Amino acid sequence: MLFARNKTMHWEPPQILRILDAGCASYTFPMLDNGYVYLAATRMSLFRFEEDWAMVLEVFGFSPRSGLPDTHIHTFASKLYNRDKAENYVSQDAYQSYLSNNLYNDSRFVHPVEDGPWIDEDSSEDVAESGEVTVRGQSVRLPPKSEYAAHGIELGGERPAIFEFCRFLADIARDEVLASPPERRISVLPEMRQILQLEHWHHPDVVAEELPSEVELFRQLAQVLATGDVDFYKPTERPNTHGSNWPEGGTL
Repeated sequence: MLFARNKTMHWEPPQILRILDAGCASYTFPMLDNGYVYLAATRMSLFRFEEDWAMVLEVFGFSPRSGLPDTHIHTFASKLYNRDKAENYVSQDAYQSYLSNNLYNDSRFVHPVEDGPWIDEDSSEDVAESGEVTVRGQSVRLPPKSEYAAHGIELGGERPAIFEFCRFLADIARDEVLASPPERRISVLPEMRQILQLEHWHHPDVVAEELPSEVELFRQLAQVLATGDVDFYKPTERPNTHGSNWPEGGTL
């Protein structure tokens, strides 16, 4: 346990940073160069109510092991809401272990992109030559190869890969592939209000053992969460959340 917490405790920035740093040690804080996930898009949202706070980080990408693109919703909070249900665990002991090992963090997945013939039947990591994909109930045509370059995507092979198509989707349908407002708040107390949303920021190099507490941006956000004053957010470091900054992602 990081520290005891009671209902009247006032959260200080070092305590918030300690929770985020602990997420790196337990592999629950997002690694943007996760070797198992090709990064396509990210978003961060901060929530607050009285003394309680929450930070939500969304990561849309593709893991060949999963088979379909997904959006991973990471929540760090002073109090978590709507915890996973006991019946989803093999035993009560397993459920209690989940709760005790994740006091201040939760992890959920949503799948904005539906399965279908848009995935090449002969190569499960490539898209078909033509067709449509359903994203949040809406049809999106598969673009010709020539269209990727216009969105800053350099293809690595003869056929567009699924992760490259995910980056295309992130450019043309960002809100659809990232979490919806209710999904974003799945582990956030209902009474909390959103006080800040970031589309781009400077993220720590978690694989290289850099911690959130060592990054200017996260030290500022800890101040915002502790006080509710968004004026503490004054970043000077260049954002690095674009997939091009994390070339090792998905390569394992």
